[in-house]
Amino acid sequence: MHVPPDAAVDGEQTAEAVPGRHSHTYFGKRITPASAPIEEAPGMGLPADDPESGVVPPARTVARPGRQVKRWQPHQPQVAAPPVPGPVHPVDVSPGRLSGEGLAWVAAHGGCGATTLTAVLGGVDLGCRWPQAARNEPARVLLVARTHAQGLRAASRALNAIREGRHPADMQLMGLVLVADAPGGLPRPLLSRIKVLRSAVPVYRIPWIPAWRIGKKIDRLPRQVTKLEQRVRAVLLGARMTA
Repeated sequence: MHVPPDAAVDGEQTAEAVPGRHSHTYFGKRITPASAPIEEAPGMGLPADDPESGVVPPARTVARPGRQVKRWQPHQPQVAAPPVPGPVHPVDVSPGRLSGEGLAWVAAHGGCGATTLTAVLGGVDLGCRWPQAARNEPARVLLVARTHAQGLRAASRALNAIREGRHPADMQLMGLVLVADAPGGLPRPLLSRIKVLRSAVPVYRIPWIPAWRIGKKIDRLPRQVTKLEQRVRAVLLGARMTA
């Protein structure tokens, strides 16, 4: 049966055409959505032709009561804030001289293993700072770092501070202890960096020891640790250390 366009269907009231709205028919019923028309700002569509221009197209929103849906926006990279400058190892400005006895472990960065080496081999753990005369701390120090890239960079910064005189005047650096950051060998770039460090200061390599990772002691120390232990004992006994 033909139904005229202006006639009602099943008691339906004919809806007048509303600009911006579209009518849909569901099970013989014509329904006009109550939502407002979609508003599009100028510049919709693809981003600017030149991606380097930095022009971001405006977002498309659907005007609904209490809700706003935004269209996908191109990613805008965030610029990281520059690091705050400052010495990693503060210089001791207190009067007096450092102690001629004992040995101190200085960490080039956190988590390098200086505390574990202190517990196993003896000495004083100073953390990430130089010894202080006011505390009667040892003048002889061993610098400790991990063998990953960040650890070697931290060791380089500490050695540069020593080279530039940013350390206690009577402090004596006895060597650099590099603790393995993982089992196995090191990549070639890290080995090359260690070679450069070895040309400036005696370097002692400590292998990966799984027991140390969980805080346990081992009965037999590896050969590399034994060599370092002999050096530490010589300093603790007051003997002169040689490279």
